[in-house]
Amino acid sequence: MLKLKVQDMSCGHCVSSVTKAIKKVDPAADVRVDLGAGLVSVDTSAAVDAVRAAVEGAGYPSELAA
Repeated sequence: MLKLKVQDMSCGHCVSSVTKAIKKVDPAADVRVDLGAGLVSVDTSAAVDAVRAAVEGAGYPSELAA
């Protein structure tokens, strides 16, 4: 399970954008977003760097969460 702290998410549209970006990398990914905490949990076989690049490409800076 990959956990990312994603900055600048503030609404449902942000959640949708982040989810769609990750699904482009891995259509089978299970994406869960905690908007209030700014956390995205992803169950994926894709590389961490690919997932982060997709999220950042959608306009949302991210870092690995503990």
